[in-house]
Amino acid sequence: MRKKSYHIAVVGATGAVGQKIINLLENITQFDINEVTLLSSKRSAGKKISFKGREIIIKEAKETSFKDVDIAFFSAGGEVSRQLVRSAVDSGAVVIDNTSEYRMSTEVPLVVPEVNAHTLIKHKGIIAVPNCSALQMVTALQPIRRLFGLERIIVSTYQAVSGTGIHAINELKDQSMKLLAGEEVTASIMPAKKDKKHYPIAFNVIPQVDVFTENDYTFEEVKIIQETKKIFEDSNLKMAATCVRVPVVSGHSESVYIELERVATVDEIRNVLSSAPGVILQDSPSNQLYPMPIYAAGKTETFVGRVRKDPDNPYGFHLWIVSDNLLKGAAWNSVQIVLTMVEKDII
Repeated sequence: MRKKSYHIAVVGATGAVGQKIINLLENITQFDINEVTLLSSKRSAGKKISFKGREIIIKEAKETSFKDVDIAFFSAGGEVSRQLVRSAVDSGAVVIDNTSEYRMSTEVPLVVPEVNAHTLIKHKGIIAVPNCSALQMVTALQPIRRLFGLERIIVSTYQAVSGTGIHAINELKDQSMKLLAGEEVTASIMPAKKDKKHYPIAFNVIPQVDVFTENDYTFEEVKIIQETKKIFEDSNLKMAATCVRVPVVSGHSESVYIELERVATVDEIRNVLSSAPGVILQDSPSNQLYPMPIYAAGKTETFVGRVRKDPDNPYGFHLWIVSDNLLKGAAWNSVQIVLTMVEKDII
């Protein structure tokens, strides 16, 4: 059978996630790319990016940029998605949106292929990619949930600065070098660029990701809670989240406590995880084997370890979940959605 062929557009081509998407597309073999359009802000227009051995000039993203585009990846921030996604859909493109703009829309599937690929058939031109922290967590928890049920989740995240973008990575590196040299540092990005105060992230831990809401949870924490419930299609799921920014370049880590509907053993949980799609079990305490972001960086899988039964609750378990937030948490999940749609013949 002849491979399908598509005209692909990447909006936010110079950003951290956009560049990862482009790199992943270079190695795709399941379908052909007959044309690629790279789009970015007016400031980045005119730059060149190499794709499959040829240089492509980046163009400014406009409402008229999507003529004949089949698939458009958006990763340029919520404001750009708000302005341009509908134009892309009206031009006939299927949009894979990496921002929070459409995640909670009732008409937009919020998709992690290992968890809820069945919702892809319901798309009306837009498919949303979940928050990176929610994404890796549901990937790991879905096989457990399927067999034992899930009553409650309490998650504490340890999030890398790359989740905020290239400028945050540069600020971490600059602050680290200055502090090691005994120099004073300034902060302009963390914990949230649009908030009033900013703190150094180098050699520091900041218990705030995004700005605070009225109930003293941050928007990041609210997003994880709401999106997890939507992905699992379970509005009754009990859940709380605390999101923390740590001085790591790439790779989000999570301490996750879960309460099951049925009693299980540690061995049963490990067995389920060892064969779960997209999951790699790294759990051998006697050998000090457990996931760490430095080793998860550059990989598309979600890594799970430190599986322990709660000492007081027979239904409770603790897990440690790590994944590359720019890959599985964004770029790879986006490409994976398209691969799944091609496989299911719905694009």
